[in-house]
Amino acid sequence: MGSQVQAAPRCCDPGPAFGEVASEIIEDTLIRLATENEQYLSELSGQAGCFKEPQIVEFIFLLAEKWHLDQSARYQAVELLERFMIKQVEQICKSSRENVKSREQEQDSSWSSLKDQIYNTFVLRLVSCIQLASKLSLHYNIVNSDTALKFLQSLKYSYTKQELLESELAVLRTLHFQINVSTPLAYVELLLEVLGHNGCLLPAKPLHRMCMQLLDFSYLTRDTIYDTLLKIAIENSTPSKLQVAKFLTVKEDFMLLAVGIISTSVFILNPGHWKQVVEHLNCITGITSQSILEFSYAVLKHIVGSTTPKQHCSNCGTKAPENRIMPLK
Repeated sequence: MGSQVQAAPRCCDPGPAFGEVASEIIEDTLIRLATENEQYLSELSGQAGCFKEPQIVEFIFLLAEKWHLDQSARYQAVELLERFMIKQVEQICKSSRENVKSREQEQDSSWSSLKDQIYNTFVLRLVSCIQLASKLSLHYNIVNSDTALKFLQSLKYSYTKQELLESELAVLRTLHFQINVSTPLAYVELLLEVLGHNGCLLPAKPLHRMCMQLLDFSYLTRDTIYDTLLKIAIENSTPSKLQVAKFLTVKEDFMLLAVGIISTSVFILNPGHWKQVVEHLNCITGITSQSILEFSYAVLKHIVGSTTPKQHCSNCGTKAPENRIMPLK
């Protein structure tokens, strides 16, 4: 019989410990994350975000919860699946164009077959991404083959352990084994550390919990939030296709997402400190206060229909410096 992930963890995860890291390490890590984020945005696929639909994200979140994985693993799984699926579709399309050069009917038949292949293996690939994420998180609850197979069998799939292992390998090979990608949670936690180091005396653990809740919410309502943000940015309720396409880098900007989540969390928990935190985040990242304000407004609008942040600071926009990452104090 396959062993299951234990229902109760062997030890209690205390969460991140803030205020324990040297400033030099914090600064180096901040620069590394910013560089990684900028590189990702510069190489962004036009299909980015296609596999972050709410149903897919919710499926991953629920499965990660069922298997008692930590927060980082669930975001890692979403990002792995997104990057893998985009690469796989691009590779299949390229192969189809190269191999099928005959009649249009044959091309249609070939593409239909390729779509079936993607569709039929999607849940298997999703589970493989969660397995890989569980191993990357260095958590004691690694999703082993027996657990994954039992779940797939409950959905009436008849995969073997060998097929499951081959699926993990397919994900690894497609991504050239570069799977340890930073998630928005890493950006959030690092920026909280920087805020504390720079003198923002906020209750770190309650703020961290709120940030995780809002990050979940932003993943599950991604398109709705960013649609609102786009309409704010262009001051028009009907964006053109070109404007939507150009806005893709905003939707995939992890640093912007992180500062927006922190700003919104502070507004909810400690509104008296909100303006100070926004100014700090602007100085740390170079993202304008106006951009942070607009992101918070978009998130809060879809939580409670509130326009309070927009009214709270209507003229706090500042220009971003050329170098978005500023030295720590």
